[in-house]
Amino acid sequence: MRADRLLSLLLLLQNRGLMTAPELAAELEVSVRTVYRDIEALGASGVPVRAERGPEGGYRLMEGYRTRLTGLTDAEAGSLFLAGLPGPARDLGLGAVLASAQLKVEAALPGELADQARRVRERFHLDAPAWFRDADPVPHLERIAGAVWERRVLRTHYRRWRGEVRREVRPLGLVLKGGIWYLVALSEDVVRTYRVSRFQAVEETVDVFTRPAGFALAAYWAESSRRMEAALRQDTARLRLSPRGQKLLPMQFGAAGVRALRDAGPPDGEGWVEVDLSVESEAVATGDLLRLGTEAEVLGPPVLRQAVAGAVAVLAGRYAAGG
Repeated sequence: MRADRLLSLLLLLQNRGLMTAPELAAELEVSVRTVYRDIEALGASGVPVRAERGPEGGYRLMEGYRTRLTGLTDAEAGSLFLAGLPGPARDLGLGAVLASAQLKVEAALPGELADQARRVRERFHLDAPAWFRDADPVPHLERIAGAVWERRVLRTHYRRWRGEVRREVRPLGLVLKGGIWYLVALSEDVVRTYRVSRFQAVEETVDVFTRPAGFALAAYWAESSRRMEAALRQDTARLRLSPRGQKLLPMQFGAAGVRALRDAGPPDGEGWVEVDLSVESEAVATGDLLRLGTEAEVLGPPVLRQAVAGAVAVLAGRYAAGG
């Protein structure tokens, strides 16, 4: 581990130029004292590291010095698909490996391309998790990722909505969707999707499995997502929306809200429009539509209008009693 860290330190100084000890410590995720020790080790090995003192000081390599130790290891090459996603890389246990790989790639680029890569990193950032929601705890993710890579059968204890289940699964791939990790795995000859945070226990076996011929993770996920949305949004609600409600609809209902507004009828004298919105079951739709507050009116179907009216009456009575 220290040899990898020393190489990363060397490549940081080569790629970035002058850097302070705290900056190096933050990049390498170590203490400043460790940086001082590593700088001494580099100097002792013959690397010309210069220390510049003062408020604008730090460490830099002697002008003209460049290392050619930039070959990628297997793990580093495999981690590059997560470039730009440091959070998920850390979740998978690949944070340090990815950082090392990126430094090596940057060091191997010609000067102009290296500058362009740095500008992209400075100006674009990908943040996978959704707003206003803490990330799922995924204590078993790293072990599951190892099993995906090595094609190892897993013995799992999984918490479902209908209770808990223990079964052996053959992990085919991991998907990060909206900040939530999902495992796609073969179980009892059926490909299923599991939310990683719901695994209560995961045990890796010595058994190695053969992946199904022709299985493509991205294609499976796209089709699975399409089927899920079609199964969930089987009903249609007729709504009347205020101008502000029209702005809220895409925020609350995503693509379904965008489609509804695209086909909206003409506005009335106060700017209200009528739309047809794809919704889930009555119980779910009632809660979802209440989030629009007074900016929407449910016109139909009658059973959904009655359900929303009943929920509003309960709330009104509860708050009146509290007053």
